[in-house]
Amino acid sequence: MARNIQSLERAAAMLRLLAGGERRLGLSDIASALGLAKGTAHGILRTLQHEGFVEQDDTSGRYQLGAELLRLGTTYLDVHELRARALVWTDDLARSSGESVHLGVLHQQGVLIVHHVFRPDDSRQVLEIGAMQPLHSTALGKVLSAYDPVAHSEALEADRKPFTERTVCELEDFEHILDVTRARGYAADVEETWEGVASIAAPIHDRRRMPVGAVGITGAVERLCRDGELRPELIAAVRDCARAVSRDLGAARF
Repeated sequence: MARNIQSLERAAAMLRLLAGGERRLGLSDIASALGLAKGTAHGILRTLQHEGFVEQDDTSGRYQLGAELLRLGTTYLDVHELRARALVWTDDLARSSGESVHLGVLHQQGVLIVHHVFRPDDSRQVLEIGAMQPLHSTALGKVLSAYDPVAHSEALEADRKPFTERTVCELEDFEHILDVTRARGYAADVEETWEGVASIAAPIHDRRRMPVGAVGITGAVERLCRDGELRPELIAAVRDCARAVSRDLGAARF
């Protein structure tokens, strides 16, 4: 059995102590409660403070949980609420479209797949939960980049490399695609990421009207397109699914 790293155990205990208290705690309080020397406790607190997990009050010098830790916790809850709210609607979308459905959120400089519904047929498929997709070429990524300012910045800073001859990499062209995405309410990827594969995605908003994710379908070009154009009934189905999840998350006017 691998040995636990003592400094990490102490940091975790420190965070639990601060989370359970009703007030800010001083260095002596923390060191005493955890049985640590003041110098050791101060070193751990300084590291946690540098990472944003702990904050120190300028006046009293006491410590409390930091905004970064709270942000991570909120993100965890948001993702799980998003998945829970989307379960029924994504199942319905897979049945109505006949295609696989992906639910994605921004993670670092890409799209993290947090839910995946298989195409409703007997074909062999691989579960893609936890997989990462690029922001600049996939339908999910374009939607997030169009509606989420943080995702937009990440997409601009990322290496927008070509995956196929259709991948749009130039900044001006990419920005134009985002403008079009916002204007029509959905994004498309027709062989921009994978040869022979197309996808359609739409944004999901929460009660604050903030973009919290994107939902889309993915399948063979010949199934998603007709006469060289994406099938309008599939676009409508994806947008309806996104609106339904948004409504369940408390978003108005969806």
